[in-house]
Amino acid sequence: MYAVIGAGPMGLATARNLSKQGLPFVGYELNGDVGGLWDIDNPHSTMYETAHLISSKRMTEFREFPMDERVATYPHHAELKRYFQDYARHFGLYDHYQFHTRVMSVTPEGDGWRVTVEQDGEQSSRYFDGVLIASGTLHTPNRPALPGHFDGEILHAREYRDPSLFQDKRVLIVGCGNSACDMAVDAVHQAKSVDLSVRRGYYFLPKFIGGRPSDSIGGKIKLPRRLKQWLDARLIRMIIGRPSDYGLPDPDYRLYEAHPVINSLVLHHLGHGDITPRTDIADMQGRTVTFTDGGRADYDLILLATGYKLDYPFIDSSLLNWQGDAPRLYLNVFHPHYDNLFMMGMIEAAGLGWEGRNEQAELVALYLKRRAEGHAAAARLEKTKRERAGESLDGGYRYLKLSRMAYYVHKDSYRAEVANQRRALQEQ
Repeated sequence: MYAVIGAGPMGLATARNLSKQGLPFVGYELNGDVGGLWDIDNPHSTMYETAHLISSKRMTEFREFPMDERVATYPHHAELKRYFQDYARHFGLYDHYQFHTRVMSVTPEGDGWRVTVEQDGEQSSRYFDGVLIASGTLHTPNRPALPGHFDGEILHAREYRDPSLFQDKRVLIVGCGNSACDMAVDAVHQAKSVDLSVRRGYYFLPKFIGGRPSDSIGGKIKLPRRLKQWLDARLIRMIIGRPSDYGLPDPDYRLYEAHPVINSLVLHHLGHGDITPRTDIADMQGRTVTFTDGGRADYDLILLATGYKLDYPFIDSSLLNWQGDAPRLYLNVFHPHYDNLFMMGMIEAAGLGWEGRNEQAELVALYLKRRAEGHAAAARLEKTKRERAGESLDGGYRYLKLSRMAYYVHKDSYRAEVANQRRALQEQ
């Protein structure tokens, strides 16, 4: 019997693939329904009312369960909640889950694991042959220390729900990732003023090029890495220009060496003066913020759109082979020492989608099946994961040394490695 922690997209993919292999499991979910962060009614969700998918539906959906044709190219979060509910119903996954259940601890016991949970104030524990952690990566806010003292309100994006928060306020948004830019655009229509504090340069990509979703263009012809970076950067520059054209810093790294921002509306509003670009915060006194370029302005609200930290509070980090900003695992999944502990979905890559994560889950389920059968390929995979834990599958891209990039991979390199291991396990 195996334990699956989480009923978001990765948890559901994990449950689906265990079910396909005939492996018994119990799923634990803190919320009362499936969907993870895509269920805005989940009290632990980081979702906000205006959020949409930043990758197109056809590049993101599960291959065996396509989204309805009537769903928008970039669906609203409510559509995605329904999609995951339909997925769980279609594949009979609800019956495997215990909802409103918090996992309190996961500890090794003999050849397996003891999982302690809490439901309705009552704790219980159970022994499992293996544990698959699929509880997500976007839960614990990264709250950087700010210099000085601010008398207004400071919130993290984790606490943002709808644009009414900005009503008649002077707003400073710190950060320039996808969520930060979404929130800045939201604020334009409600706030007295909107400023965006940015420390470094970002690449911006439009959601549509020639009427087609931008992530569906290209890829049929595999270009050398440097040539692809150069050509794609030139194309984007032709379409929307440089960030410095809008008052933002230009990146000092090549395209695809950090996750790009899929948002051209923020550039529209910067270009129209609706959003004022600012540099990093140097000091705060009262309601006045001073920036590193000497600029100063007064604010009522500072919103920290500064991302999230990996956090799995129910298991000791030493058990995850944690080094630096993330666990060091083979394929971001397989533990070098434990053959029955898996980090499902601790991965980020441009264009990977849920199908790429489903392939990961398929590999793990197949490995568990073959391991139980004593298959030689399972033993070979165990040797590989011990030798190659933490090996970067970056495809030669020099990813920025940021905490959120600690588990970033190159999509094609990652999927190719997963496919190779899957084929080996499928051999008779």
